Amino acid sequence: MRLPIPSMRRGALLFAAILVFFFGRVAAQTTNIPARITQAVDEKNLVVLPGNVHPLARPEFDQGPAPLDLRLDRMLLVLKPSLEQESELQRLLDDQQDKSSPRYHKWLTPEQFGQQFGLADSDIQNVAGWLQGHGFYNVHVNKGRTVIEFSGSAVNVEEAFRTSIRKFAVNGEEHWANSSDPQIPAALSPVVAGVLTLHNFYKRPQLHVTEEQITVKVEPGARPQFTSSSGLHALMPADFYTIYNFNPLQVFTSAKIAIVGRSNINLQDVTYFHFWTNDQAASAQVIVNGPDPGDLGGAEETEAVLDTTWAGAGQAQWPRPRGWHWSSPNQRPRRMELIFPSSTSLTITLRT
Repeated sequence: MRLPIPSMRRGALLFAAILVFFFGRVAAQTTNIPARITQAVDEKNLVVLPGNVHPLARPEFDQGPAPLDLRLDRMLLVLKPSLEQESELQRLLDDQQDKSSPRYHKWLTPEQFGQQFGLADSDIQNVAGWLQGHGFYNVHVNKGRTVIEFSGSAVNVEEAFRTSIRKFAVNGEEHWANSSDPQIPAALSPVVAGVLTLHNFYKRPQLHVTEEQITVKVEPGARPQFTSSSGLHALMPADFYTIYNFNPLQVFTSAKIAIVGRSNINLQDVTYFHFWTNDQAASAQVIVNGPDPGDLGGAEETEAVLDTTWAGAGQAQWPRPRGWHWSSPNQRPRRMELIFPSSTSLTITLRT
């Protein structure tokens, strides 16, 4: 779903904020951010949030309204920074990559990010109170103060956002989605960018599995050769180290990597990969946020395993970093979300 922000640059900054600080439960309070909600909420004075209808939610696929009691769990209201905050965030991102800057590689914790680039406390309270007033529950603000998570039913969505949740049949599959752009009170528009996860059209895994299999010959005292006589070759961690000219055993780091996926995985597959490639990676840890989606199999599982194995193999190895695979279901989509320990610094790979 596209975010209704007119500038591509603004959208990129907002998306970066969501990636980096996605999903603490308690937002730190702010003291120096001015409030931008300056008017009382009037349900008769509404504005449309454009770009929030999935392109496949079209009339020719419409099968009728969804049941009013259809549960819609863990929806996301995307919050909007001020223009001043966006400008400062862009300067920070540039400085963090500029070796001459005193802010070079000075990463922020989620709480610090929220204190600088999030909403004022009163704005958060107004938006959360509006959601709760329409019957939504489990309303949580992330630590970066960039999104608010909430749950409810189709009737709550229709009453609050003035859009109908309907059933759509596309290529033999049934989906739920909003049929029109949501609306919100104009008083909230300075701080609300859009609503995510009002539908369950999911992106497909970007994985292509070849039919050819490579036979690996293992001899004592020699490294396995993952090469095919047909010209198909496998890229291994040692190749990666050669291409990028670094020795992982000589790089010192305490970095951690979080892999976000829709499927749980079998960690034994990750262990086997590291064993056969001799890449010195530490074992990964699976963290389930919410109900366990289970191992979805097929391309979903394979893509999640590949992401986890290569995150461990490609990261500098001393001290050995730990790869974390977060698993969590969303309403209908099995979307992975993050809860960050306050003491953890993470590099994020996001698959949606």
